Amino acid sequence: MQNMNITEITMKLADCGGVSGREDEISLYAAELLKKYTDDITIDNGSVIAMLGDKNAKPHIVIDAHTDRIGFVFTSVTDGGFLKVSNAGGIDMRILAAQQVIINGKKAVRGVICSVPPHLNHGEKKVPDISDIYIDTGLTKKEAEELISLGDTVRFACTAKKLLGNRITGGALDDRSGIAAVIYALENTDISALKCRVTVVFSAQEEIGERGAAVCAYRTAADIALAVDVSFAYSEGEKKDKCGQLGKGCMIGYAPTLDRELSRRFTELAKAENIPYQTEVMSGTTGTNADRYSVTRDGMKAVTLSIPLRYMHTPSEVIDMNDVINTGRLIAAYLKGVC
Repeated sequence: MQNMNITEITMKLADCGGVSGREDEISLYAAELLKKYTDDITIDNGSVIAMLGDKNAKPHIVIDAHTDRIGFVFTSVTDGGFLKVSNAGGIDMRILAAQQVIINGKKAVRGVICSVPPHLNHGEKKVPDISDIYIDTGLTKKEAEELISLGDTVRFACTAKKLLGNRITGGALDDRSGIAAVIYALENTDISALKCRVTVVFSAQEEIGERGAAVCAYRTAADIALAVDVSFAYSEGEKKDKCGQLGKGCMIGYAPTLDRELSRRFTELAKAENIPYQTEVMSGTTGTNADRYSVTRDGMKAVTLSIPLRYMHTPSEVIDMNDVINTGRLIAAYLKGVC
């Protein structure tokens, strides 16, 4: 790849706001990245939809990665000025104490999730419920009500950082790393030579029920769906048979809800192109946008292409950039072979 630093792009994607239902910032940046490859781009209710290739040709392939990140929604303020929130997506409640956050109000407001010092908690080790969470912004109740409206979103105040080797850490790498992989694939595809129809969808609201994909699946009515997401990477104390490995390549999904021939095709393609890959076996639905694409309208042949990720749904997710690159390479090779 020339003139593109995919690591820097991935980190910038990870640092964008975009809690489910409020994807404005990430959608605008993702759409900007796509302008290099097509001028047929729309943003519809947070989802970015880009059309490439021959619009009258078959097959019609949709490539999906979701834009939204987990976070919170502001619900009330106490008399002392502390904010109460509800979750937007699957929050790991074990890691919330003392986390820094950003409230997306009339202006960005920084806060800290309250933490009881160990000297005062009498040795209690209870995992908090969302009803136990308070955010300290330093504002009075009146000041908070002037700056922050009910329903405003809250996200972790984390910044992506490089680790040793090819690894990076940050928030929202689920699924901003998937967006990066799609961009890498497009950069390594001769768009002008595409003889099929390709729709790139960066879909909204995946973390609260794959809602953006449900709408985009109906709208695109494609034949084939590639759901580019993340999955579990092994860390100490986890079950190896439930996880992939960082740096070992894209995790190609096999599941009753996925098209087995499509999964096999990607596996054979990875072998033929000498692209590192892993196999991910799921016993039912996948928990990704592939579940939506496979049952919309007449149904699409769907497959999951997942990037291994550690510490999912925390402010310190970890990926290996080689996995992003190799996922992009696999998508590009598929487009070249089909289109």
